[in-house]
Amino acid sequence: MGKFISRFLWAPAVAGLFLTMIFWLPQARGTDAAARPGTPAPNFTAPDIAGKTVSLADYAGKTVILEWTNDGCPFVQKHYDSANMQTLQRRYTREGSIWLTIASSAPGEEGYVTPAAAQADLARWQAAPTHYLLDPEGVVGHLYDARATPHMVVIDRGGRIAYMGAIDDTPSTRLADVKTAKNYLVAALDEIAAGKPVTVASTRAYGCSIKYAPEDTRS
Repeated sequence: MGKFISRFLWAPAVAGLFLTMIFWLPQARGTDAAARPGTPAPNFTAPDIAGKTVSLADYAGKTVILEWTNDGCPFVQKHYDSANMQTLQRRYTREGSIWLTIASSAPGEEGYVTPAAAQADLARWQAAPTHYLLDPEGVVGHLYDARATPHMVVIDRGGRIAYMGAIDDTPSTRLADVKTAKNYLVAALDEIAAGKPVTVASTRAYGCSIKYAPEDTRS
């Protein structure tokens, strides 16, 4: 009887932990994470879907937004099907910011995308990033501790990370929630534009986990 009661009491806790792992992914793998708010943004280079090599250093002096994506993730789809992500891309690139969309899933894994498929996604969603970068080896993703899609990073004009984490405070897949959520990305960018410190510089990203290549295959 005692074992039965113990298992009964543990079941809700295990279920709750499972749900937490799905919707709120760990923010950092440790204190040695390379990228943190307030520190210089690590430089990187990656090919875009047109075959051009893009470097973060190319945009020194610009505000840069990094957006990790996965076209099959319902959390990503919420922000594109509602036109939220495209609207933000157009708004901030029009204001002079650089928007880099990044796919870091490994080949054969959910979220991996070919250049042709990425082009089709951009056309279907009428998306407007500055570049769509391919990171199948996960180099850029690991550098910025991207664990979920969407994962957002804002780099200020001084080259420092101003914000890292979730796009907003509502971890759901409901399109209607976009209108009522507090958008951390917008708040950070607007405070930067106004010359103010970013009030919320770090949050936990929610969404679908990025399927990286096994660590023992990376150099």
